[in-house]
Amino acid sequence: MEFPVTDRELLDGQARRIDYLRLSLTDRCNFQCSYCTPPEEHRGRDRLVRAELARIVAIFAGLGIRRVRLTGGEPTLRPDLLDIVRDARATPGIEQVALTTNGHSLATLAAPLRQAGLTRLNVSLDTLDAERLHRIAGRAASLGRIVAGLEAAHRAGFEATKLNVVVVRGENEGELGALTRFAWRLGATPRFIELMPFGAAGRQPVPTTEVKALLAVQGIDLEDDPTRGWGPARHMRGTSTEGGEALSGLVGFIGAMTENFCAECNRVRVSADGALRACLGGRDRVPLAELLRGGASDAEIADRIRAALRMKGDRHHMAEDAGTLLPMVGTGG
Repeated sequence: MEFPVTDRELLDGQARRIDYLRLSLTDRCNFQCSYCTPPEEHRGRDRLVRAELARIVAIFAGLGIRRVRLTGGEPTLRPDLLDIVRDARATPGIEQVALTTNGHSLATLAAPLRQAGLTRLNVSLDTLDAERLHRIAGRAASLGRIVAGLEAAHRAGFEATKLNVVVVRGENEGELGALTRFAWRLGATPRFIELMPFGAAGRQPVPTTEVKALLAVQGIDLEDDPTRGWGPARHMRGTSTEGGEALSGLVGFIGAMTENFCAECNRVRVSADGALRACLGGRDRVPLAELLRGGASDAEIADRIRAALRMKGDRHHMAEDAGTLLPMVGTGG
């Protein structure tokens, strides 16, 4: 690595400190989530090889990135996933490595991922009803496999496990309380995410304020809590005594559309095609893969990253640009 790890900060154009990299390993996925991948979306491939991914992580670490989340598509489709985790975890300056997955292969991968150095895990599950899951995520989605994966993750002892729930009107808003209790039983934090306009034609979002009201109706008592994580989620402390069972834990809310979190943004993304994307809702990109393969030095690539971050705006424009945004599967969540 030419570019040395330093303590310098990576700042964007609004002087926000960027210390969190979301790195997409593939734009392939074995599910067909309606809000993520349009029916006509071409199934992609793994665009960056392991050595390129390791170099990207090292360059970002030299710029002050301390946390890496491996995303997709579905990152567990990479046969070299465990090696990628080991590489990231061994990079000087990287303190935590996390993964976002649909849970399909987690029953067999949870323990090896933990042994490879993965510290945190996010699992996407929008419903506890098998037929509803098929409607949302496609026929390949198996509720039994995802639940088995979550149970394996609980046994593996990650520092934190989160259950990501995209709330879709007319589908799953009636089971938010059940999903919360399910997550708590497995030591996980449920996070309710507003639907964003990435290939979500015909799907209607449920605002975060309404989600909180629905939770109250469904037996989850909420109170304010100051807990903050890496990302945009804002948390509340919840309790439930429904059915004589006393449960409690955090509940996360990601109100991407109605409760803008851009002022606290600390993230940068590299999509599966090897492009730097300073903002999830933006269209500007820096072709890091082309630079890597074209002979650019680490220092030259770092300069391009700094320049791109300096151009980052004060907020996303997902509502205004909905018709031109890439599907989430191609961007990296």
